[in-house]
Formats: sequence, structure tokens, C-alpha cells
Amino acid sequence: MKYDPIKRKLGVVFNASPSLRKLFYRLLDILLLRSWHIRKAIKKWEKEVNGPQHILDAGSGFGQYEYYMAKRNKDWTINAVDVKEEQVDDCNNFFGKIGLNNAHFEVADLSKFVEKDQYDMVLCVDVMEHIEEDELVLRNYYQSLKKGGMLLISTPSDQGGSDVHHHDHEDYANDGTHSFVDEHVRDGYGVEEMAEKMKRAGFSKTEVCYQYGKPGKIAWRLSMKYPILILNTSYLFFIILPFYYLLTFPFVLILNYFDLKENHKTGTGLVAKAWK
Repeated sequence: MKYDPIKRKLGVVFNASPSLRKLFYRLLDILLLRSWHIRKAIKKWEKEVNGPQHILDAGSGFGQYEYYMAKRNKDWTINAVDVKEEQVDDCNNFFGKIGLNNAHFEVADLSKFVEKDQYDMVLCVDVMEHIEEDELVLRNYYQSLKKGGMLLISTPSDQGGSDVHHHDHEDYANDGTHSFVDEHVRDGYGVEEMAEKMKRAGFSKTEVCYQYGKPGKIAWRLSMKYPILILNTSYLFFIILPFYYLLTFPFVLILNYFDLKENHKTGTGLVAKAWK
């Protein structure tokens, strides 16, 4: 299953006007469980810091989290980097139109990007699973943080976070798909593995926990997996997508809420924090 072509199609639709783009961000915040966990972590960090903050979003994509942070805290400065030039240009254009001048986007390769002692927080959402030299990038994050700064990562776990389906896997037999595996260089991380890698990068304190437990896995299938499977069959299904979400939205909302509140012994995603 191809994810990027779907994202590009959605980008075209929701870029028709700033209002549609804002609606798109709101929908992502509601439907994507990772956004629930990231916003929860940002709110907690927000209570622990004072005054202006300098933040790096490493792998900014559509600019969803820049919009959330820049609008919420006008005295925060957000530097967002991404390897895709078209997304960087698109985000700079949109943020300029709506007058959010405390967020700026630039093209950068995270394996080479280091700005020593510049940032109070580094945010990295659904990026590490795409990077071969992950420990090098973690060291770059460490160097770029100020003393006491926090790294916040969301990434798939090794419990099926990339939804990798082998031929002997029950889900493969059911739907015959390989999902996002062609876009990831690894299936995901274990809790101890991620903690050890962050410590080797230099971080003195780490917290790693599972997200996407039982409620989250069901919510993800309803809100993301099944719609993308359908859209990979034909883009004509964009027409029925709003009706699909009208039916499934209440269930996704409830499932996301319970996943956010529970402590999971296992899950298909990780939230990892580390402090310099």
C-alpha cells in the first residue's frame, strides 16, 4: 500500500484555501491517534517551561504540529525541517498567508543537520522509521538541544507498528497487503532498544512507552488503514470517504480517548522522551 501518493492527493484538495487547510489540520488532530499523544506530551512540557522557547520539528511534513504550536504559543519560535522541498515551500506559503510568522520551514537532511545548543525541544514524529542512520540522527538531536532540553519522538514499535504483513501473518491472509513497509527502513523499535539508542547518543534521562494499544489499533484501522486501502484501489472513493467517516468517527473518537488514558504493556507505536 502506498501512503505518499494519498498524502499528495489530499494536499491538493485541502490546499484550495487556507480555511480548508486549517480544517485538514483539525481532522488530522482528531483522527490520528499519534497526534493525541504528541499534543498531550507538548501540553505537559509546556507546563514545565517558562517564557519564549525555540523548537525544532525534525521532519515537519504537512506542518500540522507547527500550526498547533505556533498558534498556541506566539512567543515560541519553531524551526521546521523536511527533506521534501515541495512540502517546505508549501508550508512556508501557507503560514505566510495566515500570518503565523513564528514558524519557518527549510529543506534539510537530518543526518547532516546540527545546530549546536539551539533548541529547547526537538520534535520528531513518524520520521525515525525512515532513517537508516538513526543513531547518527539522535546524536545530531542531542547536539542541537540546549542543556535541559527535551527530545520528543513518536515512531512505530516492533510490535507491528509498520503494519508489516508477511505471508504467514494472519492479517496478510485476510487482506493480502504489505501496507507501509516499502516506505520504512525498519519495522519499528522496542522500548529498551529506543532507550538504549538515546542513551548512546548522550541523553542522560529517557522515558519510552507504548501507544496504539488495543483501542488504538482498532481506531487506526478504522480511521487510516481501511480508507487508504480503498483509495489505493481507486481515487473515485474520495467521493464516499466523507460518508465513511460520518459512520466511523464516533467510534474512532472513543477509541482514541481510551488509548490516550490507558498505560499499555504493548502497542504498535512508541512515544519516547529524552533530556540533555
